[in-house]
Amino acid sequence: MSKIAVYPGSFDPITFGHLDIAARAAALFDELHIVVVHNPNKTPFFTSEQRVSLIEDSLSEAARFGRSIPPSTKIVIATLDSGLLVDYCRKVGAGALIKGVRNNADLEYELPMARVNRDLANVETVFLPADPGQGFVSSSLVRQVADLGGSVDKYVPAAVVRALKARAKA
Repeated sequence: MSKIAVYPGSFDPITFGHLDIAARAAALFDELHIVVVHNPNKTPFFTSEQRVSLIEDSLSEAARFGRSIPPSTKIVIATLDSGLLVDYCRKVGAGALIKGVRNNADLEYELPMARVNRDLANVETVFLPADPGQGFVSSSLVRQVADLGGSVDKYVPAAVVRALKARAKA
């Protein structure tokens, strides 16, 4: 039986921290779905389609951490603009959700959802701690630094740097 996991997030934009979590999760599962989800509490910076494209263009840069995506792991990139994440998990046969945690606040936020997801669909949540070198980086911080003209090359893949620069020129 194939082990399938779903790694959800807004990925607005994807960072090296996200890629590190994806590569580590891919080493644990046969199939990993990286799912761009809609967060009703946030106004997206990039469209869902742009985020999917940036993820596709960025996956090879996970090797920057010495953690490339294992060639044996099937990677699926998808969007979920409405509905419950556990319904997506059921649809694809996933038994696990992947959540990267940077600090206690992330864990406190994620734990109630993990319990509900297990109750609703018997989907377990696997928490992976952030790489210490990237644990302070968030997508919103990256956007803010880029908006103010700062360099974000250390925090995001080259495709994201290009997208942020193109957006700034527009």
